[in-house]
Amino acid sequence: MVPLHPQHVPGRPDRLRWVVPADALACTGPLRRVPAPLAALLADGTLASVTAEPAALVTTLGRGRSWPDEGARVRTALHAALDDRAGWAPAVDDDAAGTDDAGDDRADDDARLYRTASEFLAGAVGQFALSHGGVIELVGVREGVVAVRLAGACRGCPDHPAPAPGTAAAPPLPRSGGREGCRVPAT
Repeated sequence: MVPLHPQHVPGRPDRLRWVVPADALACTGPLRRVPAPLAALLADGTLASVTAEPAALVTTLGRGRSWPDEGARVRTALHAALDDRAGWAPAVDDDAAGTDDAGDDRADDDARLYRTASEFLAGAVGQFALSHGGVIELVGVREGVVAVRLAGACRGCPDHPAPAPGTAAAPPLPRSGGREGCRVPAT
């Protein structure tokens, strides 16, 4: 059984972030497919969404649901789902990489950069943020710019850099075609 524990998502009483070991998830980001136990909760409206983060799953309750009523069912489904590594599929993958019929190169580049940024955040960078009580969430990629959201304790952490507003210094992403930074949307 994969260990997990819930954390509240500030300002979102309908969400819980279920922290799991970093190697427990096969992918990050929006999910196209989840294992059967979670799919059943999505189908019956218990959950509205499930998103994978580096070392966490974020679950959003369906309308009219509450954590005191549904928390145990969601935890049980998560434990069962985490035992099925093959049952997870990201919304953006090699087969559905966000291209249009004309084979738009920019969309291909953005899809590849999204996957690269996901892997990057799932690795040492994401683990560093977690070790300081923070989370770096991949918001998206557009025209070669990676957008991330910083959450948790990062804002007050002395190890958190203070870049110019709207930008964040970052090492070049591996296999990113030379992209060397990211944008942090204003919250």
